[in-house]
Amino acid sequence: MPLSANLQSLDDSSLREWLGEQSAHLGFDGLRITDTYLGSATDHLSKWLSEGRHGHMEYMQRHADLRSNPELLVPGTVRVICVSMNYLPPETNFDVEWQRLEEPTQGVISMYARGRDYHKVLRSRLQEFAKVIKAKIGPFGYRVFTDSAPLMEVELARKAGLGWRGKHTLLLNRESGSTFFLGEILIDVPLPIDQEQEEHCGTCTSCIDVCPTQAITAPYQLDARRCISYLTIENPVAIPVELRRAMGNRAYGCDDCQLICPWNKFAKRSQMPDFAERHGLGGSSLLQLWTWSESDFEQRHEGSAICRIGYSRWRRNLAVAMGNALASAQVNEVDKAAIRATLMDALSSADTLVAGHIEWALATPH
Repeated sequence: MPLSANLQSLDDSSLREWLGEQSAHLGFDGLRITDTYLGSATDHLSKWLSEGRHGHMEYMQRHADLRSNPELLVPGTVRVICVSMNYLPPETNFDVEWQRLEEPTQGVISMYARGRDYHKVLRSRLQEFAKVIKAKIGPFGYRVFTDSAPLMEVELARKAGLGWRGKHTLLLNRESGSTFFLGEILIDVPLPIDQEQEEHCGTCTSCIDVCPTQAITAPYQLDARRCISYLTIENPVAIPVELRRAMGNRAYGCDDCQLICPWNKFAKRSQMPDFAERHGLGGSSLLQLWTWSESDFEQRHEGSAICRIGYSRWRRNLAVAMGNALASAQVNEVDKAAIRATLMDALSSADTLVAGHIEWALATPH
């Protein structure tokens, strides 16, 4: 598409400044621009897939060619506008998060998932951003994405300069640590590109050392099949028995590598009401979460990322956590009796997936 007269009349610096201002007005905390060349990242992806480290995420294998080339995903794309949005609510306290991980009867939900589904929040704001840009420069070709298409968004954001890759493979930056979401607008306009950031992890290996299941097999190397986030969210089948104890009381996702990261000491809190905690997900016990019926689950998780795993996986995860509580010396016999009775009562009506995990939990020596 030929450049519009509006765009031709704007100098690069003024347009770039305007884009930053508009993105901030829409609630984004960072904006950078890059081209579509992914270089050696495509080779790393191919190797990772060939080793089977993606587990049951067959979609990654199925669309590997599109991930390697955004121009195949959206023909005509020459630039990618990458944005970030912080998600930690103002009241988030990492010390409290660590404390709850040490309380076996508590149900721990990953911090990013306690509010509204980020896919919905970012997508609507990216669409609005694209409309604003169109009003400024005239018609142009674009599509918006946020973790919703075969796109190597972390690598694109790294190239654009939104941060650097941490050894846990997440993106890090000085202002927000790793506690932010990413979104992209693929465009056919040759805007000036930004520079990459330098890495600032140094010799730190805290994220590798803290991982409960040793899923970070080496710096910048993640085996998703061992990652608790994968096991509790993406994994559709039984959780491997050898990894269940290490899951502790984590019922949805895992934040350990982020909680331990020194850069997250500086993580800015979000003022977005969409990401505020809902339904007590930051402070509920396993028994409280277990009492939710399927209709409760669907109603309370409506508009939440958690809804996507469905009720069966939700109960599967809780059953593992409750089994770990039964195995813990920290839990008193009264609480153990309540957990055991609850699981036994649910066993006869549970589906095959959940029943297998309940039986494992009840087989815990006591």
